[in-house]
Amino acid sequence: MNRAFILAACRTAVAPRGGAFRLVEAYDLAAPVLRACLDDAGVASDDVEHVILGNALSGGGNVARLAALAANLPPTVPALTLDTQCCSGLDAIQLAARLVESGAAQLVLAGGVESFSRSPLRATRPKAKGEAPVFYDRPPFTPWPARDPEMIEVLARAANGYSRERQAAFAIESHAKALAARARLEAEIVPVAGLAFDSFTRALTPALCARAPVLHRDGESEVDAAGVAVEADAAAMVLVASREWAQRRRQAGRPICKVFYARSFGAAPENPPEAIDQGLIDTAYDNGLMNFDILHDQGVQLDWARIPVVELMEASAGQALLNCRNSGLDPTTLNRGGGALARGHPIGASGAILAVRQFHELAREAPQALGLSAIAAAGGLASVLMLQRL
Repeated sequence: MNRAFILAACRTAVAPRGGAFRLVEAYDLAAPVLRACLDDAGVASDDVEHVILGNALSGGGNVARLAALAANLPPTVPALTLDTQCCSGLDAIQLAARLVESGAAQLVLAGGVESFSRSPLRATRPKAKGEAPVFYDRPPFTPWPARDPEMIEVLARAANGYSRERQAAFAIESHAKALAARARLEAEIVPVAGLAFDSFTRALTPALCARAPVLHRDGESEVDAAGVAVEADAAAMVLVASREWAQRRRQAGRPICKVFYARSFGAAPENPPEAIDQGLIDTAYDNGLMNFDILHDQGVQLDWARIPVVELMEASAGQALLNCRNSGLDPTTLNRGGGALARGHPIGASGAILAVRQFHELAREAPQALGLSAIAAAGGLASVLMLQRL
């Protein structure tokens, strides 16, 4: 089988909605990152065969095509935008890998971009003459209203069993990791609009978390603003390539990763965290990470020690803690450079940011080391990407 490889991985900083990127259109966030990936890999624009970007909020159109043209790629390069909500950026990379593995392409730029700040206002058309349009914040994620909860409700349920103090401790650690890793994080960031670092990251404290407003309660379970990732703007890309291109990159002595495993998952539409749980368990099974010598209350223990780099989406502290508990992941080993709680959640770009982080953390590991990224999306979806450092 043909294998796919990642030759370069770049991103913008992540800025909260209404922050440094408030006037930057989504395609203008993506364009410099596309260029940076090509420049880093020493690849000419004419060699790119496709651009695939995830996006959730642009309201239709083809953001990938606009970004490719804004990046001065030849107009002959096709571009595709896909929307699987939070999974979009990681799914775009998976699709690019499939193109390369099938032999349909040799070089594909893939990732995600999102701008909460510049997202359009959305409304449904009137059903009868004289009625006004009905504005809405999000589309339906299932065909059944009773099974289509708001995401904050889902996150509150996921936090069941975790006190606000425990959620706060997880969020504090995420920010602390990001602050400690700031120098190496900036090495993967392409400056846009004068911003070259993740501007939301801060020295979070228990006292600050205690003052954070509660966003939702579900029985005894509650989530507050400190434990939920903020809406944000960002773009993130990788360059996916064939073995032939990978050999050229390797000869130059630059970091390179093989796409080791990539898969999407589904679960009950009202329970996206369950999709990550299933995705992590199936990923472990598919890759021989079951440790049948260690049993716990859920059965076989997963041997995550063989994967030193894990980037798990932190939509909320409760969700991340729940996924760790159900899969056996150690929360302290996740997200070495901090997670979305310390950066923000630019929906269509979040999965791609995990892949970029995974690529750069694997560059610090020994050859053959494995990494994993996992993210869930509204409607009960999840995506997993495993890379191997060469």
